[in-house]
Amino acid sequence: MLEFLMAAGTGAVTLVGYLKARHFVRDRLRFVDAAHRPIAPIIAGSAAAVIAAPVVWLLPIITAPAALIFGVGVGWGVHHGSRDARKRLSGG
Repeated sequence: MLEFLMAAGTGAVTLVGYLKARHFVRDRLRFVDAAHRPIAPIIAGSAAAVIAAPVVWLLPIITAPAALIFGVGVGWGVHHGSRDARKRLSGG
């Protein structure tokens, strides 16, 4: 039961990270060229994982892969937000 709660919590936090990153890039960073480079999702995901690592270390219930999964979610959010912004700017 505890493993299920940990997985559900990790999934929920990853979903929130994905959605927040996607909306931020799409709405606020649509005119920033660096946000549309291919390396931007990797940098954002890595930074999110590094920032989440101390939080995961302090909480005994959440395991270390949760920080990595969160970083992947943020990276995907940046990638999809960039794609959305490019579509919006091109009129498509």
